[in-house]
Amino acid sequence: MNRFARNWLMLFGATGLLLGSGPSHAEQLYNPIEISDEPEVVDRLTADDIPTGDGGFARDYLVSFERGNQVSIDVVSEDFDTVIVLIARDGTTIAQNDDGPDGTTNSLLFTRIDESGEYIVRVRAFGETGGGEFTLRVVRLVPVQD
Repeated sequence: MNRFARNWLMLFGATGLLLGSGPSHAEQLYNPIEISDEPEVVDRLTADDIPTGDGGFARDYLVSFERGNQVSIDVVSEDFDTVIVLIARDGTTIAQNDDGPDGTTNSLLFTRIDESGEYIVRVRAFGETGGGEFTLRVVRLVPVQD
């Protein structure tokens, strides 16, 4: 996607184009990367990704969850200060985290899913911290059965 298209999405709301408000040319511009059952994704955040408006960039992933899933989502990077955001179908933020409990700039969040469906997991750089390589883990936590 070219920089003009990404800037257009930022200005007019990529979130509104997330998961369908009818087919249109604009919806074809926004294509989050689908994650099925891969427990770990190694990727790279660059200036060609979605501008955040804070001088940084973001990359979106599409993931399906079932109602009642408890999930752990974390992002680890040696290259930039990470932020992780879980976004619902309607564009609302379900959960987000900047710095995890380990005292680093890596991100970690835990949440319970209230509604089955597709969600966006957004990996972004904090402020203008740049980009680089990162590892994203999306794990469905399974309770121990007695």
